[in-house]
Amino acid sequence: MIAWFEKVLVGLTLLTGLIWLVDRLFFAKRRAERAGLLDEKEPILVDYSRAFFPVLALVLGLRSFVAEPFKIPSSSMMPTLLIGDFILVNKFAYGLRLPINNHKFLAIGEPKRGDVVVFRPPHHPDQDWIKRVIGLPGDTVAYRANTVYVNGVPMRYAKIGNYVGKGQGADMTGADLLQEQLPGRPHDVLEREDSAYFTQQGEGEWTVPPGQYFVMGDNRDNSEDSRFWEVHFLPEENLRGKAFLIWLNWDWSAGGVDFSRMGSSIP
Repeated sequence: MIAWFEKVLVGLTLLTGLIWLVDRLFFAKRRAERAGLLDEKEPILVDYSRAFFPVLALVLGLRSFVAEPFKIPSSSMMPTLLIGDFILVNKFAYGLRLPINNHKFLAIGEPKRGDVVVFRPPHHPDQDWIKRVIGLPGDTVAYRANTVYVNGVPMRYAKIGNYVGKGQGADMTGADLLQEQLPGRPHDVLEREDSAYFTQQGEGEWTVPPGQYFVMGDNRDNSEDSRFWEVHFLPEENLRGKAFLIWLNWDWSAGGVDFSRMGSSIP
């Protein structure tokens, strides 16, 4: 997910608003004074700007401060989120932020353990990623032998069965489907017995600095998350919002729209 659409939307909103404002301040009155002498029409550029500016401003406001749609492009959050899920992200849960530079100008709340968050990773600041918050500022997080530890306490796991994937996620068929008992936010995760090398590379222990978070994907053996980043932690200023709803799933390789996922909340 990249930020080019947001930049285009901001640019068009500013451009149409500026054209409309300049015309109102300097040219509209002159046209009105000449109306009795000439059949002078409003310039087409001004006409379009006047029509589109309110619409663009409304869309920009909703996307920036209320809710923004995103599409899931990878399998890193399976089984919670599937490739082809279209989700809504709450943009005010962690404070109001300006579009493009993501500067927070009004503090409202902070992420809780277990929240599924959209953010811009430190090593790819032009992209939007999605993971689950595992470690809060001050926590010590460890990952050993497919087990998450938070402040020295191992998470409990209940095996649900073997996962059956479909469409673009079919390659995860056969993985262990487990429920991870993260405090206050139990959720499902996937693990593969045939991914020992990858899992071993993700083992370690990390203490989360102030103002930063430790994030992981629910597909534990197929997620580029804090375990593998050079800096390991997600700065608070890189947060984009909290994912809360799946409003559509469309995966062409699974037959198109999956109506059963529409309207599902994100645990």
